[in-house]
Amino acid sequence: MSKTRTVLVIGGGAAGNAVTILLRRAGLTVDLIEAKDDWNATAGSGITLQGNALRVLRELGVWEQVEASGFGFGAVGITAPDGTVLHVARDVRTGGDDLPATVGMQRPRLQQILIEAVRASGASVRLGTTAEILDQDAEGVLVRLSDGTEARYNLVIAADGLGSATRAAIGITERPEPTGMAIWRVAAPRPQGVTRTDLAYGGPAYIAGYCPTSETTLYAYVVEANRDRASIPAQSYADEMRRLTRHYGGCWPEITEHINDPAKVNYTWFDRMLVEGSWHRGRVVLVGDAAHCCPPTLAQGAALSLEDAWVLVQMLTDSDSWDDALFQAYYERRIIRVRPVVEASVQIGQWQLDGVRDADVPGLMARTMTMLRELP
Repeated sequence: MSKTRTVLVIGGGAAGNAVTILLRRAGLTVDLIEAKDDWNATAGSGITLQGNALRVLRELGVWEQVEASGFGFGAVGITAPDGTVLHVARDVRTGGDDLPATVGMQRPRLQQILIEAVRASGASVRLGTTAEILDQDAEGVLVRLSDGTEARYNLVIAADGLGSATRAAIGITERPEPTGMAIWRVAAPRPQGVTRTDLAYGGPAYIAGYCPTSETTLYAYVVEANRDRASIPAQSYADEMRRLTRHYGGCWPEITEHINDPAKVNYTWFDRMLVEGSWHRGRVVLVGDAAHCCPPTLAQGAALSLEDAWVLVQMLTDSDSWDDALFQAYYERRIIRVRPVVEASVQIGQWQLDGVRDADVPGLMARTMTMLRELP
C-alpha cells in the first residue's frame, strides 16, 4: 500500500486517538481535528476497561502506563441494597489470559495517556477545529475546516462521537435514542474494602455500583429513570446523587460522605444506537460511538470503539484498494460483534425498567463477555 495516502481523523476520543496512533505507526500521513480546545483532557470520572479494551491498548503501546495508572481486578460482585454480597463471579478474561480481566482507571488519566501517544506519533493535531464541508469523489475527499483551510484526503475517519455531525453530513440517518434511564457518576476516595466492581440491583435506584480506579480512588454511579435535565439545577447534583446513595449499605456510606461537590458529579442519559447496513459513504467511514452506542451496563463502550479502530487500520494497511468492498467488509466484520453487545447492554437495563426481579443479569453478562474472548 502506498505510504503517501493521507487520512483525516475527526474526533479525539478513544476511537479517534487509537486510529491515529495505529495509522501513523503504519507510516501514513494523518491529521486529527478535535472540536474541544482542551481535547477533553479533564472530562469524566472513571472508566471500566475490560480485557478486550486492554488488548487494543497494548497494541497502541500504552498498556504499561494504563496498568500503572489503574486498578486491576478479576471479579464482579452482586449485592443486595444493604451491602450483603449475594454472588461473586469471576470476570471473563476477554483480552486473553496474559491480561487482567478488568482495569478501572480515571477517565482523564486514560485520555492524557492517549493524547501523549498521539503527540508522540507525529500526527498533525488541530484543536478547536471541525469539518464544515466534505466534498467527495471516487479517489478522496476535499475538506473545508472551520479555521478556513482546505485539504484533500484519501480517507476521512469520523470518530466524532454519539452526536456525530459527520454521520449526519454523509446522509446516515440513525440517531441515538434514550433508553429511559440516566446515570449519576462521581469520583471519590476508595474505601479499603473496595477491590472490585460491586453492583446492587434494586433499592431507590435501578442499579448502584462502583469501580476502583487506583490505589486511592474509585468512581461510583447510580442509575435511575431519566428526567428532564432542565429540571435539575447543576448546583443540586451532589444532593441528588446523595439522595439515592444514602439508602445503600456496605461501602456506600463511606462513599456518600464524599459526594459533596456538585461540579464533580456528572449526570447523563443512557442512549442506544446502531447504524445498520454500512458504516461508510464513499471515502468517509465511521468508527466508535459515531457508529454505535450502548448503555454502560456491560462497560463495553470504549472497548468496542477501540476495537473498531484496530480492525479498520488492520484492513486499511492490508489492502491496496480503499473501496466500497473494503469498507463494507469492515462493517460486516464488526456488526456481528457489536450488535450482540448493544442488545445485551440494552436488555440488562430494560429488565430493571420492567421490574423483572428474577432476570438472569449475571448469566447474560457472562455469555456476552465470553463471546468477546475471540479476536474482533
